[in-house]
Amino acid sequence: MRKFLVVLDDSRECLNAMRFAAMRAAKTGGGVEILSIIPPDEFNHWIGVGDVMRAEARERIEAHFEVFAKWMRDRQGVDPELVIREGEPVDQILAQCREDKDIGVLVLGAGTGKNGPGPLVTQLTRNAGALDFPITIVPGELSKERLESIT
Repeated sequence: MRKFLVVLDDSRECLNAMRFAAMRAAKTGGGVEILSIIPPDEFNHWIGVGDVMRAEARERIEAHFEVFAKWMRDRQGVDPELVIREGEPVDQILAQCREDKDIGVLVLGAGTGKNGPGPLVTQLTRNAGALDFPITIVPGELSKERLESIT
């Protein structure tokens, strides 16, 4: 089954990327894999403190995931899976795409602020021609109604 990989983070545009991935998966018989990445700089502490912080980060991610997962199951009939990785975000996204051969499309949300579309979109599209999977970039300001009409 082809999966849509979407990145779960704290950005506003993440919501539209989640919606798009779930709607496309529902309409195409695909699946959704939600990837959340814990950056390495969060744990530059003593070992014990770092372990506690890592566990807390995982708990926050799982709680955040459950909100999206419930919506996907209830509204779209899609049961997403969660993957949590640690490291540099772009490296981890590429590694996940290489390791999971069922991933067919990477879905990213584009920010609308003055800083541009966001670091993930900027870094990943810079080398998009060399990737072996397509990237779908979902505008952060797209309305739910427009998303529904184009999926």
